[in-house]
Amino acid sequence: MQTWTPNSWRDKPIKQQPTYPDATALKDVEHQLRKLPPLVFAGEIRSLREQLANVAEGRAFLLQGGDCAESFAEFSADKIRDTFKILLQMAVVMTFAGSSPVVKIGRMAGQFAKPRSADTETIEGVELPSYRGDIINDNEFTAEARAADPQRMLRAYHQAASTQNLLRAFAQGGLADLHQVHRWNLGFVEKSPLGEKYQHLASQIDQALAFMEACGIRANTTPQIHETTVYTSHEALLLGYEEALTRQDSLTGGWYDCSAHMLWIGDRTRQPDHAHVEFLRGVKNPIGVKVGPTTGVDDLVRLMDTLNPENIPGRLTLIARMGADKITEHLPQLVRAVKAEGRSVVWSSDPMHGNTIKASSGYKTRSVDAILREMKGFFEVHRAEGTHAGGVHFEMTGQNVTECIGGAYQITEEGLCRRYDTQCDPRLNGEQALELAFLIADTLKAARG
Repeated sequence: MQTWTPNSWRDKPIKQQPTYPDATALKDVEHQLRKLPPLVFAGEIRSLREQLANVAEGRAFLLQGGDCAESFAEFSADKIRDTFKILLQMAVVMTFAGSSPVVKIGRMAGQFAKPRSADTETIEGVELPSYRGDIINDNEFTAEARAADPQRMLRAYHQAASTQNLLRAFAQGGLADLHQVHRWNLGFVEKSPLGEKYQHLASQIDQALAFMEACGIRANTTPQIHETTVYTSHEALLLGYEEALTRQDSLTGGWYDCSAHMLWIGDRTRQPDHAHVEFLRGVKNPIGVKVGPTTGVDDLVRLMDTLNPENIPGRLTLIARMGADKITEHLPQLVRAVKAEGRSVVWSSDPMHGNTIKASSGYKTRSVDAILREMKGFFEVHRAEGTHAGGVHFEMTGQNVTECIGGAYQITEEGLCRRYDTQCDPRLNGEQALELAFLIADTLKAARG
């Protein structure tokens, strides 16, 4: 394999990149980014890899979720707090049901770039570059807004830094207290149309907390009760930004992409001989790869050889996004191949991207029922193959949006317009995400039993 450097990807074919009109301005921004402090640190990244190794062995479960694409316009402390809260609420339910730790990773503090199906879009006869996320251009349909602007990378960096600071403060400052998170869940159970279904689990958690309190395990004496860790992740799409934030660790000499703890490669950019795989094979972060219905066994083996040749546990997460109707047809052969090769991977389910439809009202949406069917299929395949169903990966928000149809509150196609706020793809709202956590809990309990 060729020698890797942080910029060796520049000699490879590349997809899903913008065309910047001013190459000098682009180089200047990348130079500025190289001098800025890292957003995360090598020690944190190594800690996540160790926890993901536990997931790969079935000793923990992965919960990854957050915005489809972060926005400059909607950036606020409340929005970050609400998504943080939902992640914690889901994690508490899953931790209790599975009797194992839940590794929490947010699609936050860097999820600004989005792949597109076409380089341009046409509206009323006008053709302009596609919107590729706020780190690249603006969603407004004008020539000026759609021009790729490298200055946006600096704004994305500073927003990501603020988000990281808030996440660390929330995780250590009392918001993560287990009793408080459970009270939020009790409030959800009381008002949910399916509250009776969830009440038994909620009562069990209540009793467990009361028992710990009686034994003297309290928040003021036990950090695990009132603190937590939430890691960050995003798709490593804009490689100039990623390279500029890559640093060499002074302790180990290894290279780390310090824009996030975990990076992933999308289904459109996972070609083994292309730039995205070339870049990510050299950094020491945990890496995810989206695995779709077009992924062949040979392709997957080659990706594993390239991205994790030493078979390091916790290094590689395979994120299955097949679609509810295809998961049980396409996933088994891949799971068998990975098992036969003796590879250590985390298998995670992304039940969102394969289930996007267009509503009669014209809105892109996803059905909660289809999301749940894909997740069930994912767990069924792993149970049948004797492998670990390691985690789930959701596009979601703590905001009360109406972007996905169905769920206990039965959002309809006609109701999508009430609060359809997404920058790109439809997201689960907080109640829908928490509802799925309770339903996943049933599966985790069954697996434990």
